[in-house]
Amino acid sequence: MGAEDDYKAKETKPQLGERWPHGGFRGGGGWISSDRVTSTYDLVEQMHFLYVRVVKARDLPPNPVTGSCDPYVEVKLGNYKGKTKHFDKKVNPEWKQVFAFSKEKIQSSILEVFVRDKEMVQRDDYLGKVVFDMNEVPTRVPPDSPLAPQWYRLVDRRGESKVRGEVMLAVWMGTQADEAFSEAWHADAASVQGEGVHSVRSKVYVSPKLWYLRVNIIEAQDVESQDKSQPPQVFVKSQVGKQVLKTKVCQTRTTNPFWNEDLLFVVAEPFEEQLVLTIECKIDPSKDEIAGRIVLPLNTFEKRLDHRAVHSRWFNLERFGFGVLEGDRRNELKFSTRIHLRGCLEGGYHVLDESTMYISDQRPTARQLWKQPVGILEVGILSAQGLVPMKPKDGRKTTDAYCVAKYGLKWVRTRTILDSLSPKWNEQYTWEVYDPCTVITLGVFDNGHLGGENSAAGKDSRIGKVRIRLSTLETDRIYTMSYPLLVLQPSGVKKMGELQLAFRFTCLSLASIIYLYGHPLLPKMHYLHPFTVNQVDSLRYQAMNIVAVRLGRAEPPLHKEVVEYMLDVDSHMWSMRRSKANFFRIVSLFSGVISMSKWLEEVCKWKNPITTMLVHVLFCILICYPELILPTTFLYMFLIGIWNYRSRPRQPPHMDTKLSWAEAVNPDELDEEFDTFPTSKAENIVKMRYDRLRSVSGRIQTVIGDMATQGERLQALLSWRDPRATSLFVVFCLITAVILYVTPFKIIALVASLVYLRHPRFRSKMPSPPINFFRRLPARADSML
Repeated sequence: MGAEDDYKAKETKPQLGERWPHGGFRGGGGWISSDRVTSTYDLVEQMHFLYVRVVKARDLPPNPVTGSCDPYVEVKLGNYKGKTKHFDKKVNPEWKQVFAFSKEKIQSSILEVFVRDKEMVQRDDYLGKVVFDMNEVPTRVPPDSPLAPQWYRLVDRRGESKVRGEVMLAVWMGTQADEAFSEAWHADAASVQGEGVHSVRSKVYVSPKLWYLRVNIIEAQDVESQDKSQPPQVFVKSQVGKQVLKTKVCQTRTTNPFWNEDLLFVVAEPFEEQLVLTIECKIDPSKDEIAGRIVLPLNTFEKRLDHRAVHSRWFNLERFGFGVLEGDRRNELKFSTRIHLRGCLEGGYHVLDESTMYISDQRPTARQLWKQPVGILEVGILSAQGLVPMKPKDGRKTTDAYCVAKYGLKWVRTRTILDSLSPKWNEQYTWEVYDPCTVITLGVFDNGHLGGENSAAGKDSRIGKVRIRLSTLETDRIYTMSYPLLVLQPSGVKKMGELQLAFRFTCLSLASIIYLYGHPLLPKMHYLHPFTVNQVDSLRYQAMNIVAVRLGRAEPPLHKEVVEYMLDVDSHMWSMRRSKANFFRIVSLFSGVISMSKWLEEVCKWKNPITTMLVHVLFCILICYPELILPTTFLYMFLIGIWNYRSRPRQPPHMDTKLSWAEAVNPDELDEEFDTFPTSKAENIVKMRYDRLRSVSGRIQTVIGDMATQGERLQALLSWRDPRATSLFVVFCLITAVILYVTPFKIIALVASLVYLRHPRFRSKMPSPPINFFRRLPARADSML
């Protein structure tokens, strides 16, 4: 298999659905029939686990020496051991902890649950145990209720006689569909210690609710400066958290400056930050002086859902610097600098935290404006194959992989499978879909926070990413795909493994989906009061930072490097490779037009006389019956669409290395793409890259200049810049107008088409007179310096 095929997504045939020991089966592969039994886990391969729920103990015997008991429970199955935390001096402890053992790795026929007394110096005391025969463990089949725990009397080491104390336990065989699965201690993660235990569990996260805060700075009154000799030059600095924005400096020196400027911030619920406004006076270009300050809680501002007007308010500022001495405090009520502003929290916008190219959600902030979902997206994250080792461990290289999926406000994280290059997760998640023209992003990462030596400073390394656009999926069909995980590195494109997924898009309302296709992608406020390009970029960057900080505070945290990779934080950075790729995308767009023009050229040159004669006949028919032109065009497009249906894509598209220009990229261009901003390279390398950028920009500049020249020549036809050329064109227009008035349009069109399609022996290789005339017209290029 060549590298090109290795980079393509492939269809797989895993055994999906829930299978039970007595022959029961739920779910399935292929097309879903209407009599499908509803199942929450029909898109993954079933995995069986032995679950042990340790609830509590009572009446445990105290230590005869210390007179107290520090109990903990140890669950032992073959070579696997799991321990609860211990309690100090407690004879009736409560643990409420679940242990999970994969059935594939069970090699013992008995399960032992020990209760021990923790000792600081010597060996832990044995208090008693409970033994279970694996053949007698019941199987719980969802959606059955959870198995009720029971009290078990402890027995001695030999298991012959009862001893003092009881422990409450529940033991059952279940699957990953069990509610206890996500919170359970897994035997295959037994080597993880300390805080790292939390980071191996699967979790669902919700993005914080983001708002745009619009602050319209209107004016201020009675602004005082220390320099009394002249009125101040004033501007306002606004800060929310780490976001700092400034108004322009008021051009007129006055104590009552006027701005009427909008400042936009991104804020998240619950509102922890405050809006800090300071009025500052410009002393000189490098020095500013604070004249007043005010701190406003974000709850001060009203929430608006549309473009209705918001009432403005005056606020008194705190005196700052001079004038705040004790002796001046009595004058504060008599005199104060005031600021006039209008502020609101915008609920009618969708706060963009990801690129609009890969948007996964477009709902406005205010929940009152949400519409009903139009579909359901179900994704089964099955496994990964052939992952590249990411870090050294015990003298060898290994990977501790987990997968993150992001769609809309909901993020999911699978559990971490330790020390495996072919991890199996088999976890299924569901999202509500409000617009099918959206994208789900899935990323695979190596866990660098497992409690080892470098976990505190470590980062979760990216392994690869997959994007799936929902509008490319057929409804109610299960797709089982293996996607290559492709990463661009300084050495070139590299395949890091494969991610195996199963997913299905279920349509709830076809009429609603058809309705959406005629409506804007974003809420109407984006079109009624649009942001500038710079504002969109800045606000998106701030939104990404807020999402990364909030998800980093969850337990387990979704770290900043993971969130940034999933949200494409660096997609706006300059890249010579991306520029080439985008240029060739534009070229491919015009390939159809170029092919059509070449075909017309061949028709005009009579390369195939039969085709040329047929085109003559077609032109004559359309000229005689012009009302057939539009119906014929649309019928032709309909037939092309029906013809292309046979060769339609059967699989959703995946990242294309050829389209991305990743295979033929220059190593230095890749090195430039991975450079920091600002650059960290040596001066000679930066100089070389700058010169290369100048040469590329020079070519672009030439093309833009040529386009401007052609446009200016069109303007020159009637501008009298060349009086002779304009005179000729005006006379030509008059003669043409007279001819067109007296001659039927059909005859004009017929003659024009016959002239255009004339035989090559009636053609000249020299440019035609109209082209020669146009090229002689003046442009403004000769007026440029």
